[in-house]
Amino acid sequence: MPTIEDTYIENRHRIQPNHTNNYETAHGGNVMKWMDQAGALSAMRFAGETCVTASINQMNFERPIPEGDTAVVEAYVFDHGTTSIKVRLRAFREDPCTGQRELTTTSVFVFVAIGDDGSPTTVPELQVESARDKELRQDAREWADANCVPSDRGW
Repeated sequence: MPTIEDTYIENRHRIQPNHTNNYETAHGGNVMKWMDQAGALSAMRFAGETCVTASINQMNFERPIPEGDTAVVEAYVFDHGTTSIKVRLRAFREDPCTGQRELTTTSVFVFVAIGDDGSPTTVPELQVESARDKELRQDAREWADANCVPSDRGW
């Protein structure tokens, strides 16, 4: 059974001119797309099945990511239902020369595992073993509670 750390994914995207808005910062739609992709990969790593996006309850854009910086997207599974998977997602702006980071975007996405027949399928139990697992889960649950993310949608 997978642990939270097993589902941890971190992707990077260099912000190019074709990723920007009129203010030469990352277009929110691109950041959302990158978060959705990383979240799906994390959910699939957990479920061992194809996963599709079911819900994005709230997405907070706290600061921009300028052209030339790197968008770092962090994703990990922190909870699940019978067929659903909750993924904590955060994006950071990162200076590509120094590695200095600043949080820019936060969210929780819910994915549903899809079986070979195209229907929702059950997911395994999530193991919380290490201190890092516990820290990641606590952070995700606190953010979800503070941002009114429903605990179960019945998926």
